[in-house]
Amino acid sequence: MAKTPDPTADEKLVEECHDEFKRCEDRESDARTKWRADLRFANGDPDNGYQWDEKMRSRREADNRPCLTINKVKQHNRQITNDARQNKPSVRVYPVDDGADRETADIFNGIIRHIEANSNADTAYDTAAEFAVDAGLGYWRVTTDYAADDSFDQEIYIKAVANPLNVYLGRHVEADGSDARCGFIFEDMPKKEFERKYPDADTSGWSDNAVTDWIGEDTVRVAEYFKIVEDEDTLCAGPDGQTFKLSEVTDREMLKAIKADESIKKRKVSVRKCKWYLVAGDQIIDRKDWAGKYIPIVRVIGEEVEIDGKVDRKGHTRAMKDAQRMYNFWTTAAVEFVALQGKQPYIAGSEAIAGHEEEWANLNTSNKPYIPYNSVDEAGNQIPRPERQQPPVMAPAYMTGMQVASEEMKMASGQYDASMGAKSNETSGRAIMARQREGDNATFHFIDNVARAIRYTGKILVDLIPKIYDTERVVRILGEDGKEDKAQINPNQPQAMSEQQDEKGEIQKIYNPSVGRYDVIVAVGPSYSTKRQEAFQALTEMTSRNPQLMAVAGDLIMKAADFPMAEQLAERLEKTLAPELRDEKEGQEAIPPQVKAQMQQMEQALQNASQMVDELEASAKDSGIEKDKLQVERVKANTSAYDAVTKRLAVLKKLLQPEEVAGLVAETKREAMEQPDPGMSPSQSMGVPEAPPDPMQAEQTQAPQGAFLTPEGFPQ
Repeated sequence: MAKTPDPTADEKLVEECHDEFKRCEDRESDARTKWRADLRFANGDPDNGYQWDEKMRSRREADNRPCLTINKVKQHNRQITNDARQNKPSVRVYPVDDGADRETADIFNGIIRHIEANSNADTAYDTAAEFAVDAGLGYWRVTTDYAADDSFDQEIYIKAVANPLNVYLGRHVEADGSDARCGFIFEDMPKKEFERKYPDADTSGWSDNAVTDWIGEDTVRVAEYFKIVEDEDTLCAGPDGQTFKLSEVTDREMLKAIKADESIKKRKVSVRKCKWYLVAGDQIIDRKDWAGKYIPIVRVIGEEVEIDGKVDRKGHTRAMKDAQRMYNFWTTAAVEFVALQGKQPYIAGSEAIAGHEEEWANLNTSNKPYIPYNSVDEAGNQIPRPERQQPPVMAPAYMTGMQVASEEMKMASGQYDASMGAKSNETSGRAIMARQREGDNATFHFIDNVARAIRYTGKILVDLIPKIYDTERVVRILGEDGKEDKAQINPNQPQAMSEQQDEKGEIQKIYNPSVGRYDVIVAVGPSYSTKRQEAFQALTEMTSRNPQLMAVAGDLIMKAADFPMAEQLAERLEKTLAPELRDEKEGQEAIPPQVKAQMQQMEQALQNASQMVDELEASAKDSGIEKDKLQVERVKANTSAYDAVTKRLAVLKKLLQPEEVAGLVAETKREAMEQPDPGMSPSQSMGVPEAPPDPMQAEQTQAPQGAFLTPEGFPQ
């Protein structure tokens, strides 16, 4: 533990800490009392009886009267919290100034997703959201720790706060508490446990002190105290526009030169810093500078307003409490009314059941198919048969009361039958969604407050990441789809992103997240897995209507699927795509446009040659002239050789670098130029004169104009 450097200064700091804590207590005392009552009410059940007044419940139980709890509030609350789980807000980092970089912003996003996954941040978010909906307030915190026991590298974590009543934030205006100047996370710890956990702490003076809020007879309050301080500094801008602070200059001679240089712009600025102290009772037992400039406590609220200096904070439960009490009362009264009527007995004369008393006494527990009775007396007179009284009847007032209470609960919550999943008068999907949206609009402020809290968390992380990842290292990042990757961090390079060639000749990208400014937004919507399922369903439906879609986008459709071996199937389908439909792999340079144009010309030439072969074959068949057959054979041979070269080029272009592809195309073009005109005989190709053809025969065998290849091997 750090030793106290200045007893006098520490005494003032402890006094300041206690005063700030007291102000927070006074400001929120009423709100926290109601928070506890709302949380109990929202989680009421037949065993704990939290939805009944304790005195009334005790009296009813003493009189052996029913006291029923039918908790409908929790289901209304879960409509909000479960919707928040399905539509989790996600952080989006984007560059702000010229020094920032889009790819580096994506690395920020990947690191943040890694931090959330490594911390089980979903649990922290869900816990705080449930507290906010049930009672009006929830918290989570951001902290740092070593990555492993054998490492000096630190990691950032997002942790849940199990009890929001153990957290205070100083006075603030922003809903997320980002403008608070102080904050507390505290615990009233038994003294024996404190001595085991902090054996170096000096507790000798505690027994002499009077009992206070911080030091009790058996407990001591241990609080993490976060405090914002601002130091003055001078911001400088050189002729090149680069800015820096005077506090960053360590060389004295350079510092003097900067101060004397009038060409350098200077202005006073305040640098925000956060201090952390561990206060136990009336002493500081640990201290350090927090790495970030924000207090790492994030709060989620339901509804909050300050009235007459007091905070009035509530969740979704508060407005429904009276309607829920009414429903419990009417339900209990109805059950009690029917129960008091009991099982309706038979009305019978004693002479009618004489001799059969035992059977009639066990009537309510017997399964006998019939019960005998005496139908006539000794004189032969008819005896009326026994008759059961009317069964118990529920009083209409009770049923009406329950219906009214249920409707008032819907009005108070803004969630009607469609929002709760019940059938309603709407029949079309659009009408049902519109009614559900009405319920979402009534409760959207809860989802929006969670999104604001996650946005503030993103700002804390963007501020922390360059300060925690302050050494060269390879960090784990996660894509939006959950796939793992790695990124190399170098905080010493001057630019946000650079490319370097490694020993294997591969291009590696290196990032410096401390260069440039970045901001944060949040995107609220379905999770990636949900959107993936929706995309697969939509693509499958499109494919069923248009089967040809599978031939051009089958790999994309399978990538959206989540069944086993879907990725392997996507890879195989991608291999069957035409070359022009395949996406270029990351890290593979694009083929220059002029080379692509030449390759397309060669493919077109091949198509023209094939067309010429078909037309010549048809002409030879019609004329029966042997010379046309020879000409067809020559064209076929040249076209086959040309086809082989073109196919080889199509295969090799995927394996070669762009400059190699360009060379191969040039060589193929040269070979094509050296080939004879497919319509020339071998002797003509060698320069030997040949007898002129018969004009009549030539007229019959002439191929269509434009069907032959040019000497370059390309169409005109």
